Amino acid sequence: MSIANTHYGREKIAQMLTECNNIFFIGIGGINMSSLAELSKKRGYGVGGSDRVRSEICERLERSGLEIFYGHSKNNLQGYDAVVYTVAISEDNEEYVEACRKGLPLISRADYMGYIMSEYKRRVGISGMHGKSTCTSMCAKVFMDAGVSPTVLSGAELSEMGGAYVLGEGEDIIFEACEYMDSFLDFCPNISVILNIEMDHVDYFHSIEQIRGSYRRFADIALPSGVAVANLDDENVRMALDGYEGEVVGFGIDSNDARVRAKNISSQNGRYSFELVLDGESKGMISLGVSGRHNIYNSLACAAVADKCGISMSDIKKGIKNFSGAHRRMEYKGQIRGADIYDDYGHHPTEIAATLEGARGMTEGRLFCVYQPHTYSRTASLFDSFVTSFEKADRVIFADIYAAREKNVYGVSSASLAEKVGDKAVFAESFERISEILKSELKAGDVAIIMGAGDIYKVFDTLNPMMKGDDGT
Repeated sequence: MSIANTHYGREKIAQMLTECNNIFFIGIGGINMSSLAELSKKRGYGVGGSDRVRSEICERLERSGLEIFYGHSKNNLQGYDAVVYTVAISEDNEEYVEACRKGLPLISRADYMGYIMSEYKRRVGISGMHGKSTCTSMCAKVFMDAGVSPTVLSGAELSEMGGAYVLGEGEDIIFEACEYMDSFLDFCPNISVILNIEMDHVDYFHSIEQIRGSYRRFADIALPSGVAVANLDDENVRMALDGYEGEVVGFGIDSNDARVRAKNISSQNGRYSFELVLDGESKGMISLGVSGRHNIYNSLACAAVADKCGISMSDIKKGIKNFSGAHRRMEYKGQIRGADIYDDYGHHPTEIAATLEGARGMTEGRLFCVYQPHTYSRTASLFDSFVTSFEKADRVIFADIYAAREKNVYGVSSASLAEKVGDKAVFAESFERISEILKSELKAGDVAIIMGAGDIYKVFDTLNPMMKGDDGT
């Protein structure tokens, strides 16, 4: 069972840390936890932490001078006087139990993140069931290319940042605001972005009404002087903001009342171009550097945020055009037998369908999708939507469900998904078997997407002997 967020708030956390000099992070190898550890070091704290296994992120932290332990032990806490934890740990975690026994300040990741971001003048929180990492990365690209030096905390790595975060010198912080377990309600944005609202995280959220209520509370955080940047083409977003008392900068394609709109949309090889209209005035054409119609919405949100933060329209257009994507978001990995191979993080039916629709326009060959479902609860609750989400694919290969924090009490399986999708789908019992299928079936001109939020990326370890990169090697 995961541990809940603390919800102390910024003022109480400041009081709790008054006499603290050294902070320990349980689960420091996580993308967001590692960025908070670096920010804490920048603030002058002594910083260390633990994780289950060695990783590139942990090694990067070690190079920065942080003390990293591999494996969780109560002895790791010696010399530390405060603890930040990820809710992914269990209540019997040795370090968590020891911190409780010693009476050390214990603060959840999201609560601590809300505290540490409060010093920035402009705080851009990007929320939504889909697209958060891509939109955060796109905003980072626009701001950085414009010569602004933002601090960015994302859920995906971006080449220009050298990872999933960058510690800037300016007054802006751009951060991915995750809704799971209402974590984003601990943050303090004064620009609250809502990309979309849909049913997900069914192990925590029990209804769409509950989800809309959480997003409304997230938008309310920016009041009274902040702004909500919202997708008005999404009916759930509209309902969440009904009666909102603050400023709303709406964006969309079909909504006539949106202040930021895309008109005259066209596509070529899966990539879209459109006329950007701001407050009724045309700002010229934008050509996206990433595929998929859904990225029009990400770019509109990005343009709205950047405009609010004083970035020139020429820099906005240039940055969006030059954004080529974050890691594991339709990331090109190379070729097998002349087929292009991509890596993608999609794990919800809407994300799968949108990604496959974009990829469909990239090739005249066949479209393969290797998919690893993420969590039993999501797979069971959204089963019928998963079945229809692969419509654009010619061939679907299912890996076993990635359990994450769950046990299979739902009786759901990847084999049953494959059966429902039909003859074009197959269940593969191992990553090695997936590799065998791809190596035997792919042909020149095909596109294959390795997709999922679990450990499906490990398939690339079995494909590497046959993979060819941009340089042909």
